[in-house]
Amino acid sequence: VPGIVPAELLLLWLRNWAGSCGTWAQRHQNNAIAVSCSHIFKKNRDLTKAWKGKTEQLLRVDEHDFTMRPAFGGPAIPVGVDVQVESLDGISEVDMDFTMTLYLRHYWKDERLSFPSTNNKSMTFDGRLVKKIWVPDVFFVHSKRSFIHDTTTDNIMLRVFPDGHVLYSMRITVTAMCNMDFSHFPLDSQTCSLELESYAYTDEDLMLYWKNGNESLKTDEKISLSQFLIQKFHTTSRLAFYSSTGWYNRLYINFTLRRHIFFFLLQTYFPATLMVMLSWVSFWIDRRAVPARVSLGITTVLTMSTIITGVNASMPRVSYIKAVDIYLWVSFVFVFLSVLEYAAVNYLTTVQERKERKLRERFSCSCGIPHSKTMMLDGNYSESDANSLAGYTRNQMVLEEEKPEKMVVHLAMSNESNSSRKRGLKGHMGLRIIQNTHAIDKYSRLIFPGTYIFFNLIYWSVFS
Repeated sequence: VPGIVPAELLLLWLRNWAGSCGTWAQRHQNNAIAVSCSHIFKKNRDLTKAWKGKTEQLLRVDEHDFTMRPAFGGPAIPVGVDVQVESLDGISEVDMDFTMTLYLRHYWKDERLSFPSTNNKSMTFDGRLVKKIWVPDVFFVHSKRSFIHDTTTDNIMLRVFPDGHVLYSMRITVTAMCNMDFSHFPLDSQTCSLELESYAYTDEDLMLYWKNGNESLKTDEKISLSQFLIQKFHTTSRLAFYSSTGWYNRLYINFTLRRHIFFFLLQTYFPATLMVMLSWVSFWIDRRAVPARVSLGITTVLTMSTIITGVNASMPRVSYIKAVDIYLWVSFVFVFLSVLEYAAVNYLTTVQERKERKLRERFSCSCGIPHSKTMMLDGNYSESDANSLAGYTRNQMVLEEEKPEKMVVHLAMSNESNSSRKRGLKGHMGLRIIQNTHAIDKYSRLIFPGTYIFFNLIYWSVFS
């Protein structure tokens, strides 16, 4: 037989003879002969014992130049690819990359590796034979780091069929770049892709394609990430052009990730919202309690600053505004405005007290009542002071009415009966107590919560 060495011819003859012997023995129901024939057949199935270096001789590796691709100089050789994703190990927002472990398989036909076989069974080899034959030079585009697993040996398999078809499989971990858009962070979805391409052969020499279309990509059901929900895996392919070398076939493994929001709700949004609500407590505190309101305002401002710093520390330094930045900075503005609100209240209160002090000083000399009663007119009085004014008669008030600058005394004490005077004084006391809360505080109790709720409605409707 042309192309078959005598040793191979002898081996084929022994296999055929053993098969014929076994068939004859079964037909004549002779078990002893059948066992003997089977023993001879099994002994000759081990090719490593039949001939030293039989693999290379059977595949005729030394007879061909495997530095050239199959059908060199002819049409492009088709190389099918399929991938099984074992794990998606991590997504890094700071480095903008992802790490994936996968089984990468190539399918092509190399007639130089064909060999004779009666049962059409393939032969399987490890990575040592890969170094002696031609294999596709596929690499990962935009890869930062990648390696083939080598524990306990190189995770490489080569399977050759009698007609020259080859299956080349390897287990690889690759870290590749992923261009992420954080404008909606942390309410965002990211789409990353792992790209495969031949390094040396253009589309005129090597045609990469997905062997089974979308079915060429399979994933492990146990794949999960702590911060992301894996929504979809799919494959695409297109041509990539390089100005200096030409067009290349490029395959894409695309996957879409949606970020889990609950972690950020607990760590960022809830604390920021609570700080804003805590700053509103100062609107219900007496405006004269300066230490309480100032310390509360400073505490909320510093806490918001800490939250903003902590979020930005774990994010890349992008030059655009993220969704979380909008929420945190608006919350910070609300907290800061509550501090400014008390500054305005305190300033207006000081101005009002200064005017009242000047008014007291103007009427303190010409008023016909003791100084304590004059203080009463400004609201700083006790009930005993109010009762002491009941001793003044209407005539005394009328006499005092003749002086225009004492009109305040006449207006305050011109009631005809003691009971009516007491009711007037009590009403005046209630008015002064209410006036201890400034009008700005009253409006702030409604404006601040209402505006913040309106902001939250717009924010979550736009970004969620």
